[in-house]
Amino acid sequence: MPDAPAVELSNITKRFPGVVANDQVNLRVMPAEIHAVVGENGAGKSTLMKILYGMQAPDEGEITMAGQEVRFRSPRDAINAGIGMVHQHFMLADQLTVLENIILGSEPHIGMRIDFQRAKQKLGELSQAYGLAVDPDALVEDLSVGERQRVEILKVLFRGARILILDEPTAVLVPQEVDELFASMRELAGEGVTIIFISHKLDEVLSIADVITVIRQGRTISTVSPDEVDAQKLAEMMVGSELPTPETRESTVGERVLLRVEGLSVRSQDSDRMLLDDVSFTIREGEIVGIAGVEGNGQATLIDALMGLLPLDEGLIELADKDMSRQSTRELREAGLGLIPEDRHRQALLLPEPLWENAMLGHQTVSPFSRGFWIDRKGAHRRTDEIIRVYGVMAPGADTPAIALSGGNQQKFIVGREMLADPLVLIAAQPTRGIDVGAQAAVWDQLRSARAAGLAVLLVSADLEELIGLSDTLWVILRGRLVARLDPATTTPEELGSYMTGVRT
Repeated sequence: MPDAPAVELSNITKRFPGVVANDQVNLRVMPAEIHAVVGENGAGKSTLMKILYGMQAPDEGEITMAGQEVRFRSPRDAINAGIGMVHQHFMLADQLTVLENIILGSEPHIGMRIDFQRAKQKLGELSQAYGLAVDPDALVEDLSVGERQRVEILKVLFRGARILILDEPTAVLVPQEVDELFASMRELAGEGVTIIFISHKLDEVLSIADVITVIRQGRTISTVSPDEVDAQKLAEMMVGSELPTPETRESTVGERVLLRVEGLSVRSQDSDRMLLDDVSFTIREGEIVGIAGVEGNGQATLIDALMGLLPLDEGLIELADKDMSRQSTRELREAGLGLIPEDRHRQALLLPEPLWENAMLGHQTVSPFSRGFWIDRKGAHRRTDEIIRVYGVMAPGADTPAIALSGGNQQKFIVGREMLADPLVLIAAQPTRGIDVGAQAAVWDQLRSARAAGLAVLLVSADLEELIGLSDTLWVILRGRLVARLDPATTTPEELGSYMTGVRT
């Protein structure tokens, strides 16, 4: 008799006010299977995983594990049943060691004392069994992104998980780290662990998954084998139409330099460490300059320095031939510097507030949002309606709270807000992170069109294909320094990754 599914979700329905997030969704995952779940933002993947992990209760439907119906009232219930979830944004304490992070909340005790020796022994056994090498005594703040992810996986395995939910696990990894993760996933599956893998990167899905389930508009569209489809077919199943890719194209780079950065240096305010060290580059009209680097190597500091959020120790910032090195964020904004922030929830949106208020963020001192000292509500509503119309944002209207939009529509709204402000230079930080292929293609097209019209763009991204496909010039940042300038027409993701990790210099 064949094995029962490791987990099966049958006819799962979940409603929110005005929205049916899951509509009779079915997902069947067999033991030791790597099962990918793909779909657009807003398709219902996250809601489905939250239901499986006990974060939300379904309105209808049932969950079974090994043929037995289960009901989860909280993530603790799911953890106790052997389900673990590794979130896209790591949940680790930087100041603690690897071992301390892994046992946090599940500490083994001898009497009143934590049994670190037993914990370390168990961690060593898990590391060896699943090929997840870590130094238990290392501080998490000193780890690479790939190592941190290993710690997250070990954390749920330490709690006894036999079913892993991995949410966008490759979003911030370089190609070499992706290869290491996939090797670990195959090792885990070989040892009997079941993996549910959420991703927008369809080539990766096809390379690692045993089975793929496609969800669209809250419903299960199809469950297929990777042998039956390619990336283009999967994209069409997800969004129902053909999609462009970020391929190289004819140059639109002009002569005029719109952003000049020379000798930019920023020192840590807490120590003597250099966060940016003698960074110099230029961006001309109609040019996209890409910055590649493993997270934590100075990209965020560079953006904050350019936006006037950090004081410079040394260096020059010129915007359209005007020295802006010591100007405020407001002055930089009003002079024509636009920003798509890295984290749309923390840095770009007031989630509970209506879209018309969000449309003003960063631009509230200029038309059409202000009349003298007063906010122009009618002007803000007109601009919001324009963003929704021109950038294809799926929203009922300007009074809709930002939190009601899917991630992809939130991102399109942010892009539209910045583009319609007609900037001279746009800083685009992770502009397509965490959004589906449809929204991703829309953002690429918008960047291309704006670049063709003369916009200068600084593109900071963890998506190496995106950097190579969109950039006219590529810089690699490592430990706060620009260490390599590459031609995107000839470089490969593997070559780029080797510079990013310091393998090549």
